[in-house]
Amino acid sequence: MGRIVGRLTMSAILPFSSGRVQYLAERYGVVPGLSDHTLERAVPTAAVALGACVIEKHVTLRRADGGPDSGFSLEPEELAALVHDTRTAWQALGALRDGPRDSEATQRPLRRSLYIAEDVKAGEELTPRNLRAVRPGYGLSPKYYDVLLGRRVTRDVAKGTAVSWELVG
Repeated sequence: MGRIVGRLTMSAILPFSSGRVQYLAERYGVVPGLSDHTLERAVPTAAVALGACVIEKHVTLRRADGGPDSGFSLEPEELAALVHDTRTAWQALGALRDGPRDSEATQRPLRRSLYIAEDVKAGEELTPRNLRAVRPGYGLSPKYYDVLLGRRVTRDVAKGTAVSWELVG
């Protein structure tokens, strides 16, 4: 017996819901998808945005030619628009990453980051007097300012040094 690798929920029979896409993936351990028997593009696009990896649509060259599925079949231009919309939704999901993208490298010098504002000896605490958020952005993000206040440096640090986690204990 073969393994089921995908399971679709049918929008014409069951109302589409975000929970159903996730439920199918978790319950059956399969790639979730949508079998959509409507002329709409919004539901399959939303399904992709919620994790659906397969979209089934009926397609015809011309609805006017008739046929049992023609009433809910997309014509080529509509299919092309659906492909565009779902690709856009998929790309909008992006990938999880921490930190700036490679394309933002040229902007890094324009960002603020944490720097040592006056010489600090090994063992001394970081304080508002010796820790500042300034440009360029080669040190730790200013979001760590409060976390770093009161922490002790592990070595002598010169004024103007970009702060890194290696400097604090």
